[in-house]
Amino acid sequence: MPRVNVAALLRSAPGTSRTVPISLADLPIADDLALAGPVEGSVRLSRTGRSILLRGEVETSLLIPCSRCLVPSPMPVTAAIDEEALPSIDIDSGLPVDASEEPEAFRIDDHHEIDLDEVVREAVSLAEPLVPLCRPGCRGLCAECGVNLNDDPEHRHAGDGIDPRLAALADLRDRLD
Repeated sequence: MPRVNVAALLRSAPGTSRTVPISLADLPIADDLALAGPVEGSVRLSRTGRSILLRGEVETSLLIPCSRCLVPSPMPVTAAIDEEALPSIDIDSGLPVDASEEPEAFRIDDHHEIDLDEVVREAVSLAEPLVPLCRPGCRGLCAECGVNLNDDPEHRHAGDGIDPRLAALADLRDRLD
C-alpha cells in the first residue's frame, strides 16, 4: 500500500477525520510468519491537537504451524489498529519537531506521509494466535516416534504395555474412539 499523505489533515481542525481502505495482496510480516490470504480492512485517520490518531481493523489469514502436529495451516486473524502518529516536521514552519521527549513514538515522515504497511504489519504480528490449532480435535505427534496421530489414529508401539490397573481406562478410551 502506498504511503498516505496527511498534510491536509494536519492543517485541519482537531476532530477532522478521513477513512482509508486497506487492501494488500502481500505483506511481509516476519521471517517465520507468512500471509495465507490478502489483508482487508480500513483505518480512520483523525486529527487531534498534536497528532494523527489511527484506528481501524484488518482481517487476514496467517500460515502458521499447528502447535500440536506442526502442520502449517491457515489461521484467520482480526487485528485492531490503534496508533498515534506524531509529526516529525512542523506543518506550518517546515522545521523539525523536537522528538527527544518521545523518542519511541510512531512518526509521520518529513513529507507528511504515514506508512500504513508498518502499522498493519505490527498489528497483524501482534494478533498472531499464541496456541494455533489446525482443528479443535488435533491429536498431535507421537511422543516416542513423532508420527502425526491425525494421519494414523491407531498408531501404537510394540512396547505399549498397559498397566493392568489401568486396563479398564484403556478399554473405555477404545470404545469412545
